[in-house]
Amino acid sequence: MLGLLNPFSWVRRIMSLVLLIILLVPAYVALQVYNTGHNATPTKSDAIVIMGAAQNNGTPTPVLQARIDEAKRLYKEGYAPRILTVGANQKGDLWTEAQASVRALAKGQIPKSVLRAVNLGKDTLSSTIAYVDVMKAKGYKSVIIVTDAYHCYRAIAMATDLGVKATCSPAKTGPAAIEKTNWHYIARETGGYLAYKTAGRFGIHLSDQNKK
Repeated sequence: MLGLLNPFSWVRRIMSLVLLIILLVPAYVALQVYNTGHNATPTKSDAIVIMGAAQNNGTPTPVLQARIDEAKRLYKEGYAPRILTVGANQKGDLWTEAQASVRALAKGQIPKSVLRAVNLGKDTLSSTIAYVDVMKAKGYKSVIIVTDAYHCYRAIAMATDLGVKATCSPAKTGPAAIEKTNWHYIARETGGYLAYKTAGRFGIHLSDQNKK
Protein backbone atom coordinates (compact mmCIF):
# COMPACT_ATOMS: atom_id res chain seq x y z
CA MET A 1 0.00 0.00 0.00
CA LEU A 2 2.84 2.33 0.84
CA GLY A 3 4.40 1.58 -2.53
CA LEU A 4 1.27 2.85 -4.25
CA LEU A 5 1.62 6.13 -2.40
CA ASN A 6 5.32 6.53 -3.16
CA PRO A 7 5.62 9.22 -5.86
CA PHE A 8 9.09 8.03 -6.83
CA SER A 9 7.69 4.61 -7.67
CA TRP A 10 5.28 6.16 -10.15
CA VAL A 11 8.02 8.34 -11.62
CA ARG A 12 10.13 5.25 -12.26
CA ARG A 13 7.19 3.47 -13.87
CA ILE A 14 6.44 6.43 -16.11
CA MET A 15 10.10 6.74 -17.12
CA SER A 16 10.24 3.03 -17.87
CA LEU A 17 7.13 3.31 -20.04
CA VAL A 18 8.55 6.30 -21.91
CA LEU A 19 11.82 4.44 -22.49
CA LEU A 20 9.92 1.40 -23.75
CA ILE A 21 7.99 3.58 -26.23
CA ILE A 22 11.22 5.25 -27.37
CA LEU A 23 12.63 1.82 -28.14
CA LEU A 24 9.52 0.18 -29.60
CA VAL A 25 8.32 2.92 -31.96
CA PRO A 26 11.51 3.08 -34.07
CA ALA A 27 11.67 -0.71 -34.11
CA TYR A 28 8.08 -0.88 -35.36
CA VAL A 29 8.75 1.72 -38.07
CA ALA A 30 11.94 -0.06 -39.15
CA LEU A 31 9.95 -3.28 -39.51
CA GLN A 32 7.37 -1.49 -41.65
CA VAL A 33 10.11 -0.01 -43.83
CA TYR A 34 11.60 -3.47 -44.31
CA ASN A 35 8.29 -5.25 -44.94
CA THR A 36 7.03 -2.63 -47.38
CA GLY A 37 10.29 -2.70 -49.29
CA HIS A 38 10.12 -6.47 -49.68
CA ASN A 39 6.38 -6.77 -50.31
CA ALA A 40 5.38 -3.61 -52.20
CA THR A 41 2.84 -4.47 -54.89
CA PRO A 42 1.58 -1.92 -57.42
CA THR A 43 -2.06 -1.77 -58.45
CA LYS A 44 -3.54 -0.25 -61.59
CA SER A 45 -3.63 3.51 -61.10
CA ASP A 46 -4.21 6.83 -62.81
CA ALA A 47 -0.50 7.61 -63.01
CA ILE A 48 3.01 6.38 -62.37
CA VAL A 49 5.43 8.79 -60.71
CA ILE A 50 9.20 8.47 -60.78
CA MET A 51 10.77 9.99 -57.70
CA GLY A 52 13.79 12.10 -58.55
CA ALA A 53 17.44 11.18 -58.09
CA ALA A 54 20.63 12.71 -59.42
CA GLN A 55 21.29 13.26 -63.10
CA ASN A 56 24.43 14.31 -64.93
CA ASN A 57 23.90 16.86 -67.69
CA GLY A 58 20.61 15.27 -68.69
CA THR A 59 21.81 11.70 -68.25
CA PRO A 60 20.28 9.77 -65.33
CA THR A 61 22.60 8.27 -62.75
CA PRO A 62 22.30 4.49 -62.25
CA VAL A 63 19.88 5.02 -59.34
CA LEU A 64 17.56 7.19 -61.43
CA GLN A 65 17.90 4.96 -64.51
CA ALA A 66 16.78 1.94 -62.48
CA ARG A 67 13.63 3.83 -61.49
CA ILE A 68 13.04 4.84 -65.11
CA ASP A 69 13.36 1.23 -66.24
CA GLU A 70 10.79 0.12 -63.66
CA ALA A 71 8.37 2.86 -64.71
CA LYS A 72 8.73 1.82 -68.35
CA ARG A 73 7.89 -1.77 -67.42
CA LEU A 74 4.80 -0.69 -65.50
CA TYR A 75 3.57 1.51 -68.34
CA LYS A 76 4.12 -1.17 -71.00
CA GLU A 77 2.28 -3.73 -68.84
CA GLY A 78 -0.72 -1.41 -68.59
CA TYR A 79 -0.55 -0.42 -64.94
CA ALA A 80 -1.22 3.26 -65.73
CA PRO A 81 -1.81 5.38 -68.83
CA ARG A 82 0.72 8.11 -68.00
CA ILE A 83 4.02 8.78 -66.26
CA LEU A 84 4.89 11.80 -64.13
CA THR A 85 8.53 12.54 -63.43
CA VAL A 86 9.47 14.74 -60.50
CA GLY A 87 12.58 16.55 -59.27
CA ALA A 88 14.20 19.97 -59.55
CA ASN A 89 17.78 20.75 -60.53
CA GLN A 90 20.80 21.29 -58.35
CA LYS A 91 22.66 24.59 -58.40
CA GLY A 92 24.44 24.97 -61.72
CA ASP A 93 22.55 22.14 -63.45
CA LEU A 94 21.00 22.82 -66.84
CA TRP A 95 18.63 19.86 -66.54
CA THR A 96 16.15 18.99 -63.84
CA GLU A 97 15.82 15.44 -62.58
CA ALA A 98 12.30 15.38 -64.03
CA GLN A 99 13.55 16.47 -67.46
CA ALA A 100 16.32 13.87 -67.45
CA SER A 101 13.75 11.18 -66.68
CA VAL A 102 11.43 12.32 -69.47
CA ARG A 103 14.33 12.40 -71.90
CA ALA A 104 15.32 8.83 -71.03
CA LEU A 105 11.73 7.59 -71.24
CA ALA A 106 11.26 9.16 -74.67
CA LYS A 107 14.45 7.49 -75.86
CA GLY A 108 13.03 4.27 -74.50
CA GLN A 109 10.07 4.54 -76.88
CA ILE A 110 7.53 5.84 -74.38
CA PRO A 111 5.24 8.33 -76.19
CA LYS A 112 5.91 11.92 -75.20
CA SER A 113 2.16 12.49 -75.03
CA VAL A 114 1.94 10.36 -71.86
CA LEU A 115 4.88 12.02 -70.10
CA ARG A 116 4.77 15.01 -67.78
CA ALA A 117 7.81 16.56 -66.09
CA VAL A 118 7.17 18.18 -62.72
CA ASN A 119 10.30 20.28 -62.36
CA LEU A 120 10.00 20.77 -58.61
CA GLY A 121 11.14 18.97 -55.50
CA LYS A 122 14.45 18.85 -53.67
CA ASP A 123 13.50 16.02 -51.30
CA THR A 124 10.74 13.49 -50.72
CA LEU A 125 8.17 15.81 -49.15
CA SER A 126 8.54 18.72 -51.56
CA SER A 127 8.54 16.31 -54.51
CA THR A 128 5.40 14.60 -53.23
CA ILE A 129 3.62 17.92 -52.73
CA ALA A 130 4.61 18.94 -56.26
CA TYR A 131 3.33 15.86 -58.07
CA VAL A 132 0.19 15.55 -55.92
CA ASP A 133 -0.69 19.15 -56.83
CA VAL A 134 -0.46 18.19 -60.50
CA MET A 135 -2.53 15.06 -59.94
CA LYS A 136 -5.28 16.95 -58.17
CA ALA A 137 -5.37 19.61 -60.90
CA LYS A 138 -5.82 16.82 -63.48
CA GLY A 139 -8.30 14.83 -61.40
CA TYR A 140 -6.01 11.83 -60.91
CA LYS A 141 -6.83 9.87 -57.76
CA SER A 142 -4.27 7.07 -57.59
CA VAL A 143 -0.56 6.66 -58.21
CA ILE A 144 2.19 4.06 -58.37
CA ILE A 145 5.36 5.48 -56.84
CA VAL A 146 8.60 4.24 -58.35
CA THR A 147 11.54 4.64 -56.02
CA ASP A 148 13.98 2.56 -53.96
CA ALA A 149 12.51 -0.35 -52.03
CA TYR A 150 13.17 0.96 -48.53
CA HIS A 151 11.92 4.41 -49.53
CA CYS A 152 8.47 3.04 -50.38
CA TYR A 153 6.99 3.17 -46.87
CA ARG A 154 7.65 6.88 -46.34
CA ALA A 155 6.81 7.84 -49.93
CA ILE A 156 3.44 6.07 -49.67
CA ALA A 157 2.71 7.68 -46.30
CA MET A 158 3.32 11.19 -47.62
CA ALA A 159 1.17 10.66 -50.71
CA THR A 160 -1.62 9.13 -48.63
CA ASP A 161 -1.52 12.02 -46.16
CA LEU A 162 -2.01 14.39 -49.11
CA GLY A 163 -5.14 12.55 -50.22
CA VAL A 164 -3.86 10.27 -52.96
CA LYS A 165 -4.28 6.49 -53.10
CA ALA A 166 -0.71 5.26 -53.43
CA THR A 167 1.11 1.99 -54.01
CA CYS A 168 4.78 1.47 -54.73
CA SER A 169 6.86 -0.45 -57.22
CA PRO A 170 10.53 -0.38 -56.22
CA ALA A 171 13.37 -0.36 -58.72
CA LYS A 172 14.59 -3.89 -59.31
CA THR A 173 18.09 -3.07 -60.55
CA GLY A 174 20.83 -0.51 -59.95
CA PRO A 175 22.92 0.33 -56.87
CA ALA A 176 19.84 0.93 -54.70
CA ALA A 177 18.19 -2.43 -55.51
CA ILE A 178 17.08 -4.20 -52.37
CA GLU A 179 19.76 -6.89 -52.48
CA LYS A 180 22.46 -4.19 -52.66
CA THR A 181 21.29 -2.10 -49.72
CA ASN A 182 21.62 -2.78 -46.01
CA TRP A 183 20.43 -1.71 -42.59
CA HIS A 184 21.88 1.80 -43.05
CA TYR A 185 19.15 2.57 -45.59
CA ILE A 186 16.49 1.15 -43.26
CA ALA A 187 17.84 3.26 -40.39
CA ARG A 188 17.85 6.39 -42.53
CA GLU A 189 14.29 5.80 -43.68
CA THR A 190 13.16 5.07 -40.13
CA GLY A 191 14.58 8.40 -39.00
CA GLY A 192 13.09 10.19 -41.98
CA TYR A 193 9.63 8.77 -41.34
CA LEU A 194 9.73 9.61 -37.62
CA ALA A 195 10.91 13.15 -38.38
CA TYR A 196 8.08 13.58 -40.86
CA LYS A 197 5.45 12.28 -38.44
CA THR A 198 6.72 14.30 -35.46
CA ALA A 199 8.46 17.52 -36.45
CA GLY A 200 6.37 17.67 -39.60
CA ARG A 201 3.19 17.92 -37.56
CA PHE A 202 4.49 21.23 -36.20
CA GLY A 203 5.30 22.58 -39.65
CA ILE A 204 9.02 21.79 -39.32
CA HIS A 205 10.35 20.38 -42.56
CA LEU A 206 13.58 18.42 -42.13
CA SER A 207 14.95 17.81 -45.62
CA ASP A 208 16.09 14.31 -46.53
CA GLN A 209 17.90 15.47 -49.66
CA ASN A 210 20.41 12.79 -50.54
CA LYS A 211 21.02 12.69 -54.25
CA LYS A 212 23.01 9.82 -55.72
